[in-house]
Amino acid sequence: MYNPLEDEDIAMRAIEIDKFDTSQIYHADDVVAIEEPLEIRIAYTENGIYVSKNISITMRTPGDDTNLAIGFLFTEGIINDISQIETSNQLEENIIEVRLNPFVSLDLSKLDRHSYTSSSCGVCGKTSIDLIHIASSYSNVENDFSIPINIFQNLNKELLATQTIFSKTGGIHAAALYDSKGNLVHLAEDVGRHNALDKLIGYCFSHLDFPLKDKFLLVSGRASFELIQKATMAAIPIFLAVGAPSSLAIELANSTHMCLVGFLKSDSFNIYTRPERIIHEK
Repeated sequence: MYNPLEDEDIAMRAIEIDKFDTSQIYHADDVVAIEEPLEIRIAYTENGIYVSKNISITMRTPGDDTNLAIGFLFTEGIINDISQIETSNQLEENIIEVRLNPFVSLDLSKLDRHSYTSSSCGVCGKTSIDLIHIASSYSNVENDFSIPINIFQNLNKELLATQTIFSKTGGIHAAALYDSKGNLVHLAEDVGRHNALDKLIGYCFSHLDFPLKDKFLLVSGRASFELIQKATMAAIPIFLAVGAPSSLAIELANSTHMCLVGFLKSDSFNIYTRPERIIHEK
C-alpha cells in the first residue's frame, strides 16, 4: 500500500500563529495543509494532430497529481480503460497533461465537467441519476459482495490513525479502499474530498483490476452525490462515511445497488441503502 502524501514537505507548510489558550495569547508554531490549483489538460488527436485542451482546474493538496488527473478523467466518463492513456506529464508544477493514444475516439461533449448534473445544480435528481447510469461502464455489473459488521466497525479510528497529514493539520480529507477482509488496499488524502477519491480511483485504475466490485470504501467526511457518483463509476458496492449523506446521494446509491453507511462509529452507524450487504450475526 502506497501513501501518496508521505512526502510531507509538499503537502504541509509551517507557519507562525498567535494562539489563545488558558486565558493567554502567545506565539506558536503550526502547520497547515497546502492548497494550490492544479490544471488538468488532455491531449488527443484531431485530424492527425495532437491538440491539448484544459478540462479542469481544481484546488488540491500537491502530490499524487498523476493519479488525481487519471481518476478525474475516469470518474467523469472521459476514459474507461488504462490502455487509452499514452503518457501523463507534469508540464509545470501545477499543470498536468494526460495524452491519449491516437486510436482513442474522444467524445468532446464529455470534456464539459457538467455533462451530468450535480446536486448543486437544482435539476431533478432523476435526471442526474439517469445520466450517471449512462456514463458508467459498470452500471450493469452483477455483484453480491457483502461484509460482516466486525470487519469495519473500528475502521474510522484506524483511518484517523493512518492519516499522517490530518493528524498534524486537521484540515485534510481521506478516502481509503479495503478488501473483503478489511485490509487497507490504498489511501489517498487531499484538502478536497472529491480530489481524495479521484486520487484513490486513479491509483486503482492504473494498478488494480477493474471494476472494484470486491472492495469497499471509507471516506473521512460526508457522503455527497458527487462522491457516490465517483464510487459508482468504479462499481464500488459498499460506501462507508464518517459523516452524513445527502438525499440525492442516497437515491443514487440505492439505484446502483450500493450499500451506503453514514455516521460510522465503533458502536453505531446508519445503513441508508442495501442493508443486505452488511452481515450481522446475532
